[in-house]
Amino acid sequence: MAFFDAFGVDVFKLGFQIFNFLLLLYLLNRFLFKPVTAMLDERRERLAKGLEDAESAARDRELASAAREETLAEARKEAQAMIARATKLADDSRDEIVANARAEAEKAVARARDEIEAEKERAMSQLRSHVADLALAAAGKLVKSEMDGGTQRRLVEEFLAEMPAEVPAGEAKS
Repeated sequence: MAFFDAFGVDVFKLGFQIFNFLLLLYLLNRFLFKPVTAMLDERRERLAKGLEDAESAARDRELASAAREETLAEARKEAQAMIARATKLADDSRDEIVANARAEAEKAVARARDEIEAEKERAMSQLRSHVADLALAAAGKLVKSEMDGGTQRRLVEEFLAEMPAEVPAGEAKS
């Protein structure tokens, strides 16, 4: 104690101050430090959870964006395929309509040719008959006599044999 007396320290007061300091340290630890550290730990955990949630939300947004882009790309492909099918169908329909129109036109042209040929034959027949009548009349005037039917027929056949098979277009019109 001589050491304490040399410096003027009261041991009883020193012991009481040490006891008060330890009691204060215990009380501060129990009622202040532990709740504050628990609150700080809880806050740290909430912040960490918030960061994890934010990262998770960012990943979810990226996945949703990728899924949306994939869906859009697929929809574009389907639209292109539908347009291609519609275009092909339209082209096929157009080709079929054109082919049918050409076939009908060819049929109409063939019918017109057949009708023209039939009309030509009928006109030629009428023309030959008319020419034969004119030839008989002319021959009768030349001979000035009556001919029997066989002679007339023979003269007409000879005349028709000498005539060309087809009368040129300019001569057929009268």
